[in-house]
Amino acid sequence: MNPLISAAQLREILDAGGQPVLLDVRWVLGRDDGAQSYAAGHIPGAVFADLEKELSGAPGEHTGRHPLPLPADFEQAARGWGINAQSHVVAYDNSGALAAARAWWLLRHAGFDRVQVLDGGLEAWTDAGGELALGYEQAAKGSVSLSWGRMPVVEYEELDTLPGTLIDSRATARYLGIEEPIDPVAGHIPGALNRPTTDNLDAQMRFRAPEVLHSSFVTLGAHRPGSAAYCGSGITAAHQVLAAASAGIPLGLFPGSWSEYCSYPDAPVATSDEKHRH
Repeated sequence: MNPLISAAQLREILDAGGQPVLLDVRWVLGRDDGAQSYAAGHIPGAVFADLEKELSGAPGEHTGRHPLPLPADFEQAARGWGINAQSHVVAYDNSGALAAARAWWLLRHAGFDRVQVLDGGLEAWTDAGGELALGYEQAAKGSVSLSWGRMPVVEYEELDTLPGTLIDSRATARYLGIEEPIDPVAGHIPGALNRPTTDNLDAQMRFRAPEVLHSSFVTLGAHRPGSAAYCGSGITAAHQVLAAASAGIPLGLFPGSWSEYCSYPDAPVATSDEKHRH
C-alpha cells in the first residue's frame, strides 16, 4: 500500500461510502493545543490521536523525550480510535505530516499495514473542497490485535556499527551545533549526514515526487541496507522513514534520537559538516 494518499483519493473513498478510520494527529513541538485545534475544525468522522499521551510512552533516564509507547498501551489506543483488523486508517495533521508520520510508523511497527498519511494534510483536504466538522468525536471501540517490532529500529548500542548511512533529520543549525533550543547538548552523532525533514516537502507542504525523494536518499547513500534516521526525539525522523518508503526505500529509525544519545555523558559529539563522508 502506498504510504501516502491524496485528498482527492480520500474524497473518492468517502463519497463511495468507504469508512476509513481517520486519525487527526494535530501536534506542534512546545504547544499543547492540538485537541483544541482538532475541535475547531477537522475532517468529518476523524478522531483525535494524542501524540504526547497515545503515540509516546513515559520518558525515562535514557529514553529520549518521546519514547515509543508500550505495545499493550498502543494497542489500547488503536482500539480507542476504532481500529479493527480490516480497517483502512488515514492519518493527517496540519504541519506537513510531521506528526501524522509518527502514527503511520507506529501502526506499521505494530504490524498494521493498511495505513496511509494524507499528503498535504488538512489544507489539502479543504483545498479539495472537503468540509470540516467541529467539536469532539468518539469512535466505536475497535478490536484490532497488534504485534510489535515490524519496522527496522536502531538502538544506541548499534550506532557505532551501523552498516548504512545515518541521517540527522533536524535543521542544519542544530546538526552543526550552532543552536540547540531543546536538548542540553548541541551537535550531532559523529558520522551522521544532515538531511532536514523539511527537504521531503515542497512549498505547499506536500511530499516531493517519489523519484525526487529516491534520488535524494541515494545521493546520501541511504538506500544501503542498515541505513537509519534520527531527529530530536524520534518524531520527525518517522517523516524521513515515510518519505523514503514512498520512494521505495526501507529506512530504519533510532527512536530515542538525539535526546537519548546526548543523555549519555560519554557519547561523542560532532559539530562539523560531514556531508561528503560516505
